[in-house]
Amino acid sequence: MFRNRRAAAIATSTAMVFAGMGVAALETGVASADGTCAISSHAEKKDASTVGITMTYDKKVNLDSIGVGTTATYTVVIGTTGIGNPYVNTITDYPPAGFTPISASVTAYHLGTGQRTETVTPEPNAGGFKTTSTGWFVNSGNPVTYTVTYRVPTNLSAGQQITSGGIGVAGTVGVSNELPNLTACFTARANTVGESALGSLNNNGLGSADGQTSSTGSVSDIIADAIKKYMGS
Repeated sequence: MFRNRRAAAIATSTAMVFAGMGVAALETGVASADGTCAISSHAEKKDASTVGITMTYDKKVNLDSIGVGTTATYTVVIGTTGIGNPYVNTITDYPPAGFTPISASVTAYHLGTGQRTETVTPEPNAGGFKTTSTGWFVNSGNPVTYTVTYRVPTNLSAGQQITSGGIGVAGTVGVSNELPNLTACFTARANTVGESALGSLNNNGLGSADGQTSSTGSVSDIIADAIKKYMGS
C-alpha cells in the first residue's frame, strides 16, 4: 500500500513537471517592460597601469525572469586584449541583498591542460562572496570565469526587478579594479507549476535539491532519480 501511494505521488509530480515546462518556456523569455532591467553589463579598463592592453570585465545573470525560491547563477568574466598576460588572484561577486551562495566554480587556463573548471568555496567579503588563488593566468584567448549560484529568497514579489551589486578584482596592477556598477538584473516571478512540483519532490526526498527547471539541472535527470529512489526503497 505504501509503495502504491509513493508510485502515485511520483506519477502525479512527474505529470505536473511536464505540464509546468510549457509555462516556464513562455515566462523565462519575457523581458521587463520598461527595458531598464539588463541581465548583463560590460566594462573596460585601458590606462597607464594596463601597459597598452585593454582589460575587459563582464557580469551576467543566467535568466531575465527567475522564480522566487529557486536559484540564480551569476557569471563574472575577466579578460584582456593585446599581448599582456596579467594574473588575477581574487574575484568578488556582489549579489542582491539576501542571496546565499550554494555553489561556485572558476574556469581558468592551466599550463599543460588549457582551460579547466574547478569547484571553489565562495567566502564572505564586504557584502560579497570572493574566491582566491595564487594567480589565475589571463591573456587574450584565456579569460578567467567565476560562476556563483545563489538561492533566490522567497520574500520577493512577482514583477520585482532584482539588480545585483558589481564586482571586485585584485591581482597584478593592470587587472585590479572595483566595479560597483557592473550589475546584472532579472525580474522575479512566481514559481511555475513545474518548479512547484520539483519543490514537492525535494521536500519528500524524491528529487534534486538544486534541480529547478528555471536555472539548473535536467527534468529528465530529476524524474529518473525519483524513480530510482522509489524502486530501491
